[in-house]
Amino acid sequence: MSDVKTQIDETVKANDVVLYMKGTKDMPQCGFSSRVAGVLNYMGVDFADVNVLADEAIRQGIKDYSDWPTVPQLYVKGEFVGGCDIITEMTLSGELDTMFDDNGVSYDKDAATKIREANG
Repeated sequence: MSDVKTQIDETVKANDVVLYMKGTKDMPQCGFSSRVAGVLNYMGVDFADVNVLADEAIRQGIKDYSDWPTVPQLYVKGEFVGGCDIITEMTLSGELDTMFDDNGVSYDKDAATKIREANG
């Protein structure tokens, strides 16, 4: 396993929720990263953010690691969940809530409901 793959693997497994994104959770650098970080922040999810713009090896490495061509990428309990479109769909359908519940990830259920109501 390469150093980059090892680093990604350790990060994904050491944190309950990890978002590989362009920018940071406080300062996203693209609209897709902003949307996913915004959902997680609004729902009060405690998540690690990894700025792929800060390290070209990580930027390419995460795509190879997941076999997914784009960023952002969300991981929950070591498992790749998806990118912006998938996370948006899961949020609106309630699947993301279920995934968090099933994995013991705390979040604000009222905030999740408000997102659905606002987009219903």
